[in-house]
Amino acid sequence: MKIIGPDALLFGVDDLEACTQYLTDYGLTPVGDGRFEAMDGTAIVIAAKDDTSLPADMGNGCQLRKTLYGVADEATLNAVAEELGKDREVRRLEDGSIEALDDMGFTLGFQLTIRRDYEAPAEVVHSPGSNAPKRELNELGVDPSVKITPRSLSHLVYFVPDGDKAEAFYRDRLGFRVTDRLVGAGPFMQPGGTQDHHTLFMIQAPEFMRGLEHFTFHFGGPTEVMLAGSRMVEKGYQSFWGPGRHQMGSNWFWYFNSPFGARMEMDADMDLHDEQWVAREIPISAEISQAFLFQYREKWIPGPGGGK
Repeated sequence: MKIIGPDALLFGVDDLEACTQYLTDYGLTPVGDGRFEAMDGTAIVIAAKDDTSLPADMGNGCQLRKTLYGVADEATLNAVAEELGKDREVRRLEDGSIEALDDMGFTLGFQLTIRRDYEAPAEVVHSPGSNAPKRELNELGVDPSVKITPRSLSHLVYFVPDGDKAEAFYRDRLGFRVTDRLVGAGPFMQPGGTQDHHTLFMIQAPEFMRGLEHFTFHFGGPTEVMLAGSRMVEKGYQSFWGPGRHQMGSNWFWYFNSPFGARMEMDADMDLHDEQWVAREIPISAEISQAFLFQYREKWIPGPGGGK
């Protein structure tokens, strides 16, 4: 099945004003009706928690109401509907998408992807060596005033009470594959329509924790993550973890607390894998979770009176 990845996450939130400000400060573009888009059109959609147009909540305070996946073609959409219809209700919505529950009670949607092409410069470094790509002469590597817009909805992470059952659903019913596994936590999973290391990670947790752990967008590179994250800190948002770089997936990261009842991450430069990749299985630990980790501090300059 050519499921590409999440096109949108729908939330029923406690504080619309705070969530609107947060998503705008994060860099997403408000386009109306509670929708905030990245460059490729993937989005976060927010509504008040009592909005009756939203799917039902999970009954435990989780504000995520729906994960809407984009698929590459009508054949995939029909295949998903047929497969899930074998043992659960599959609803056809007016916009042509389908909707069903997964085995953990999360509401899933599937639609022909709305992802669009866009043009944005890639981050290039001056790496020594005659064959290495380089910036043009006199082209600066950083502009502190540059506008930064997230490029694409990357992945999300669920807390699930039955990791084996949850993994089997996405693997056997939807064609996701495990690209790596943190033993003691859960699997990183990649759907068939993308080469991203993962669009879904699941963490075994008690039933009362069932819900969304974090979600994130891809940025253009580590410099964008560092600049955008620094701006978030300077606006008063609380950094939770990072900046740093993961080992599983290799993506740069910076996590922030958010008004969504979950962390919101920034990421960049995730590994790409095809069917030749052999999944690793490594016990979870702080050492394996990150290759390195920085700690944000207020700006300072060296010299007399400049640093402590």
